[in-house]
Amino acid sequence: MLKKIAIVLTSLMLAVSAAGCSAIVQKDSSDSIITIVETNQADATSGKSDTTSSSGTDTQAASSTTNSEETASSVESTSTDEGTSIESSSSGVTSSTENASSADSVSEETASSDLFSNRDLSQTADLSEAVYYEAADDTTITLTEAGVYVFSGSAENYTIIVEASDEDKVQIVLNSLSVTNDDTPVIYIKNADKTFVTTAEGTENTLTVSGSFTADGDTNTDAVIFSRDDLVLNGLGTLNISSTDNGISCKDDLKVTGGTINISCVSDALEANDSILVGGGTVNINSRKDGLHTENDEDDTVGYIVITGGTLNISASDDGIHATTYIQIDSGVLNISASEGIEATYIQINGGTIQIDASDDGINAGRKSTALSVAIEINGVDLTVNMGQGDTDGIDSNGDLIITGGTISVNAQSPFDYDGNCTYTGGTIIVNGTETNEITNQMMGGGFGGGFGGGGRR
Repeated sequence: MLKKIAIVLTSLMLAVSAAGCSAIVQKDSSDSIITIVETNQADATSGKSDTTSSSGTDTQAASSTTNSEETASSVESTSTDEGTSIESSSSGVTSSTENASSADSVSEETASSDLFSNRDLSQTADLSEAVYYEAADDTTITLTEAGVYVFSGSAENYTIIVEASDEDKVQIVLNSLSVTNDDTPVIYIKNADKTFVTTAEGTENTLTVSGSFTADGDTNTDAVIFSRDDLVLNGLGTLNISSTDNGISCKDDLKVTGGTINISCVSDALEANDSILVGGGTVNINSRKDGLHTENDEDDTVGYIVITGGTLNISASDDGIHATTYIQIDSGVLNISASEGIEATYIQINGGTIQIDASDDGINAGRKSTALSVAIEINGVDLTVNMGQGDTDGIDSNGDLIITGGTISVNAQSPFDYDGNCTYTGGTIIVNGTETNEITNQMMGGGFGGGFGGGGRR
């Protein structure tokens, strides 16, 4: 799982305080952006394999079977009041974790400083020892071991439960699966080190919950895909999600690296406690609440979003992208139509193409975390912000505003609004169709407006 950033952020605050401006990145000598987030640290320290092999196929951390015969014998079916419950396990089968090569451990450790592991980014699964399931009505499948599991067919009230050990990586491959449930998640991850949900190439998969969700004890299972642990969405196919509550919810770290994901939901489309990382794929969202949302009620030093690629098309009634601590956008294509486009404590935009159509604030930095100063920092982007009529702000920072590069076009009655200081040292700014070298603050009592090269950090 991703390493918690509380200690890093706390130490940064000391340096930030002296500089007078918050920063959530460090820059090397070539001035390239290096994020402060250390990821996949648990994978590295535990010695588990989560890499791509030299042949290009994924190396499985712990195999659930050693051959197809053992696989068949490890699947047990029992009858329940609510339908058939099938538990897949591999008792007596030696886990390949015990024989993991030192090369695999070194490779994973090398990749641990990156946002994504090799396996996160691999869009196909190693099917050499996969277990196959055909969906059936009123059935629950429980996966208790690491492995690759392929699901196909059509069913109603069909649930896939992952209840493996803390060291197990489980990969669920959707191969033309269509499921409609009344009140329970289609995929429910109770425990695992990490779970991959991978869409097979050329397939369309549709997962729906049509009624009100029922809780699992104290756990409010309120999403079509609900995970208590790390979750990765990837693949080369299409995943359609329809929900009466959240679309996909992860109580740890959520990653999207591939596939086409279409989500229609009443609440948040992609929700996570600690982080959402998007590195690829196409995500189309129609939400009556937030598109992407990260928030941990017990820890306000996490709840961040990093986007390094992919395409996000978001239509949301509330926020397009919302994070407690920070949002960092390095690349990708984002089309957002929402009340507020992008909202966090600290927002840093380093690249990409972004269009925001908003009725409140286009980009808003406000105090949501005690770990960071409030600021908006734009270093490079092709950004267009179109605002509705009335008391609306295109780019609104309750702290500082820092612009060093990019092309920023704002169409609004109040293009810029900041409470702190403004630093403008580079980039092209277009306000209501006219290029300008000044940033005029619409907030009475705020810092001085910044001309090109002007303004200053407190």
